[in-house]
Order: sequence, then structure tokens, then C-alpha cells
Amino acid sequence: MIKGYRSAIIILIVIVILGVEVAINMMSQKKEEQAITIGFAGDVMIGRLVNEIIDQTGYQYPWGNMLPYLHKTDLNIINLETTLTHSTKKVPKVFNFKASPDRVQILKEANIDIVDLANNHSLDFEVEGLHETIAVLDAAGITHVGAGATIAAAKKPVIIEKKGIRIGIIGCTDNEPEWKATENKPGTNYVNINDAQSVDELCKNIKELRPQVDIVVLTIHWGPNMRKHPSAEFVAAAHKLIECGVDIFHGHSAHILQGIELYKNALIMYDTGDFVDDYMVTPSKRNDHSALFLVTIDKNGIQGVTRLHGLKTVASHLNNRIYFY
Repeated sequence: MIKGYRSAIIILIVIVILGVEVAINMMSQKKEEQAITIGFAGDVMIGRLVNEIIDQTGYQYPWGNMLPYLHKTDLNIINLETTLTHSTKKVPKVFNFKASPDRVQILKEANIDIVDLANNHSLDFEVEGLHETIAVLDAAGITHVGAGATIAAAKKPVIIEKKGIRIGIIGCTDNEPEWKATENKPGTNYVNINDAQSVDELCKNIKELRPQVDIVVLTIHWGPNMRKHPSAEFVAAAHKLIECGVDIFHGHSAHILQGIELYKNALIMYDTGDFVDDYMVTPSKRNDHSALFLVTIDKNGIQGVTRLHGLKTVASHLNNRIYFY
């Protein structure tokens, strides 16, 4: 009787232990399958007229009807197409953009987490303007990539973890080669897309980051303005960078939306256009069209993409082709 009782207890303990192990395994699998959504937008230019009107409208005004969507994402990444500075030291060029440093609150209102500073406006007000912009972003808790006090700082990737998924972000540009950072000069992470050695150097940085993260994002300010479609050379360059280890290619600079492509299970957004600006509209170029791209990922890669265009939601079904908007 006692022996049978002990056997029953042992069997019960084994069942409980096995049950706990199954529960733990199920919880572990569920954790591994967690997904997050990253919001990607193109150029955000909050200088000039945008900067001026904020005193009347408030910090949320530039985002229009997009705020609810930006608040639902796990991470938001943009190109910051302006400086945040008091500097008056303009560099000689056609357009010099700056916003008052307090306008960083515009970014905070939209839950902007990461900004690319590798572009053709981050040094519009010389090194002083870049330094102040970086200091303002740091104070606001907004992460930045693509520019810094040295080439090492400009190239340095950012690694962020969300729900157990590690995302690495590199920022770069093919604009303004004279702004390229060096060991002794502040500037941007400049890459010459048409130069094999320069692209190979970027590939090296990507491959160094790859083992440290689950997802690699490259945010790049590249190409000329108002080009409707990526050139064959740019498509080839994007493909090569995917082959180097990029999972999400976030392009911007053209001021208009270009195509997206799924290449070897990686997402290429050739140009995400403008998101906030005060630019003159050219109807034939559709540069008044803006979009927010919602990219769902897990540890295994991209699970889906949605493009929000104003109040209209357009789901982009991923396959091996390019969509032109």
C-alpha cells in the first residue's frame, strides 16, 4: 500500500515536472516568435516655414493624421533633413536648413526613435551646427546615426533591442563628398555608390555588424532629387548591399516615392520620399505624396510591409518584383 502510494507520488512529480518543462518550452517558443513593427519615413524637414509656424500650431502639427500610426509602432526611423541649431554660420550652398533646438519636441511628439544625419543638410551651418544638433538629439533621448565628430563616430552602428529582437542600424550618404568625416574632422559617413572600393568598405561594416544582431537596417540618403525610379546602377548597388547582410534598405533623398522590392528575402525601399517639408509642389513629380512604411519583423526576418498614404492604407504583398508608385 505504502509502496504503491510512493509510486503514485513519483509518477505525479514526473508529470508535474514534464508539464512545467512543456510550459517553459511553449513560453520560450512564444517569446522567440514575437514580432515588432518599425515605422520608416523619408525626409523630415522641420526648418524654414515649418519652424516658423510651430509657435502658432504646436509641436504636433507637422504630422497631420499620421500621429496615431506613429504612436502604435515599436520603433520609428526617419531622415532628419535639417539642423537643430542657433548657429548662423551658413555654408555656401543654395538651401541651408535649420530649426530652433526646441523643435526637437516635434520629433518626440511622433515617437521618433532614430534619425539619420548622413545627408546633405547636416552641416548646413558648419561643424558648429552639426555638434549642436547632435547635442540636442542626445539631450532629447533620440538616437542618431551617420554623422559625428570623427569617421569612427559617423560609421558607428546603433544596436537597439525590442522584445528580444536585436536591430542594428547603419547610416550613410552619397551626397556632399566634401563633408566626409575623417579621423580629425567631423562629418558624415560618406559612401560613393559608383566606386567599388567605397561600397566594399560599407559592406565590411555591415558584415561586422551582422553577427551581433537579428536584423540589419541600412538607412541611406542617396541619389539625385526628383528621380522617379532608381537607376540600374542603384538597383545593382542595393542588391550588393543586401548580399552583404542588410535586411532592410531604407533609402531617401529623391523627394518622391520610388519602388520597393523584396530581394533574397530582404526589403529594399529605394526611396521613401518626403514626409514633412515646406517645398514647392511639382504635380507631375508627385512630391506632395508622402508615406509611412510599417515593416513587421521577428528574429527570422521580415514578416510584412504596409504603406500608409494619408488616411488610405495600402498593403504591399511581398514578392520578387519592384513596385513603382
